[in-house]
Amino acid sequence: MSGRDQQRDLFESERSFRLLVEGVADYALYMLDPAGIITSWNIGGQRIKGYSPGEILGRHFSTFYTEIDRANGKPERALRIAHETGRYEEEGWRVRKDGTFFWASVVIDPIHEDGRLVGFAKITRDISERREAQLKLDQMQAQLAESQKLDALGQLTGGVAHDFNNLLMIISGSLHTLRKGVDDDPRLQRALTAIDAATKRGAALTSQLLTFARRQSVNPQSVDVIERINAVRDVLATGVGSTVTLQFDLDRRVWPVMVDITELETALVNLVINARDAMPDGGAIKVAADNSRLSEEAHTGDYVAISVADTGTGIAPDVLSRIFDPFFTTKPIGKGTGLGLSQVHGFAHQAGGTVKVASELRKGTEITILLPRQVGGLPRDDVSTTETAGSGTVLLVDDNPEVAAVSTSLLEQLGYTVRRVANAEAALREIERDGIDLVFTDIVMPGNMDGLGLARRVKAMRPQLPILLATGYSDAAVNVRGDFPILRKPYEIHQLSQAIAKLPR
Repeated sequence: MSGRDQQRDLFESERSFRLLVEGVADYALYMLDPAGIITSWNIGGQRIKGYSPGEILGRHFSTFYTEIDRANGKPERALRIAHETGRYEEEGWRVRKDGTFFWASVVIDPIHEDGRLVGFAKITRDISERREAQLKLDQMQAQLAESQKLDALGQLTGGVAHDFNNLLMIISGSLHTLRKGVDDDPRLQRALTAIDAATKRGAALTSQLLTFARRQSVNPQSVDVIERINAVRDVLATGVGSTVTLQFDLDRRVWPVMVDITELETALVNLVINARDAMPDGGAIKVAADNSRLSEEAHTGDYVAISVADTGTGIAPDVLSRIFDPFFTTKPIGKGTGLGLSQVHGFAHQAGGTVKVASELRKGTEITILLPRQVGGLPRDDVSTTETAGSGTVLLVDDNPEVAAVSTSLLEQLGYTVRRVANAEAALREIERDGIDLVFTDIVMPGNMDGLGLARRVKAMRPQLPILLATGYSDAAVNVRGDFPILRKPYEIHQLSQAIAKLPR
């Protein structure tokens, strides 16, 4: 091959390569001189960064960097690293001609000729969409991990609370019996009062745990939100103290919601007390309620928003993701259980809603409970604390001998005759013998049939026979759906009396 042919082939090869580089639209491919001045430009650079060749050739490539990166010397450092190590790679923000930012993947390679640096080849790719997709994936994975963590915590706390409620049932029931038998010795009375107070505190803590775990056997009903907030105004005002101003902004047109009244009031008290504790030097708490329309992936439709806002210290960003964890608290030892906000979280989600938090350090925090709108219904009357005398034979079904002994004692004090069995199969045999006026069964029992299954079998056999279920915690209670009344453990004698009195006859 002649020298002229070789020169022509080399020219054609260089021309083809130049056309290839200039025609690439998805990458900015361009050359820099040793000082970083742009010496070539392709259509990909124009598409991604917005500059035509006439606008960018001869300018320094630091034009594409943010002001902060330029001030920190990042462009020069990139060329130095490429020269010293043979390549520079990174991802970071770059700036287009119109001032908008994009996330770029950047590669810089040094070009040498006869051992001398003659410039750099630079490749830039816009990967903003890929980064956004990765961020969304990371967020979804974080949400999944958080959900799995909360579910695991819920299973653990639910199981512990079940056993603890049985213990509290034994204590509270035995306490009622002791009160009947002791004299007026003030020391004994004080001891019994202390035991009673501790039992109630334990029951309240267990209830908060179960609400967090979404395993509370709640009693949902249609609730007038404004009425319930007004009902606890005095309690809230007393709880916040004299250095805090309590304000209310309640829309009278707020829709009713289907929730457990006790859990709603507990959640409201927990939020207000938490807000008070965030303002050690005093401040203002605003309780608001209004209607809201949500159009989120998980929650769409009409909701009632109940918010509690304070002017306190705010929540640090690194703490914000943990505030609903049970037992997590930033308060000093002895000043908080770490269950208040977890109860709020569990209550809202068990009711089909959610909780949102907005906080800014040194300015305050606003926590909003969002509950699904419910149409119709009226709140129930307050439960009386009086005991109603009863008569007849109660079939008590409970596999725990200690709990069964306490329940038997309470029923007998109310005037009932009690037959006690330990499982569903034995209960069905007793019912076949007849002479049973009421079935009172725990939901959680060993064997092939739990208390709910027993109740359904009895209802099919004897539709007119009254049935009352009891539970401290049970996934099965979720499936009751109003078919049978449920009495929560631990219960007191007046609550047992009223529950029986309300049974359909």
